[in-house]
Amino acid sequence: MALRTIESHRHGAEVFTGEALCRKKSIQLLQELELPRGLFPLEDIQEFGYNHAAGFIWLILKKKHDHTFKKIKRAVSYAPEVTAFVEKRKMQKMTG
Repeated sequence: MALRTIESHRHGAEVFTGEALCRKKSIQLLQELELPRGLFPLEDIQEFGYNHAAGFIWLILKKKHDHTFKKIKRAVSYAPEVTAFVEKRKMQKMTG
């Protein structure tokens, strides 16, 4: 389902590939939107995309990623495809 949503927002989006570039661009976007830098998994990213017009972002990871937010002692798990709608200081409809 997430892949279908990604494809519907791909037209007009900035799409980046390669782990180092995806990490850099996702961190830049989070900073620009004033969202926490550690909100997304930053390891094993194969693709990162952002459709400015729709406010839609996606990450495609090599595999499922488990993460623990140490400050709040909360464990989360990210699917290989993560999507969300974002705007300044706000994220909604996150999947994956």
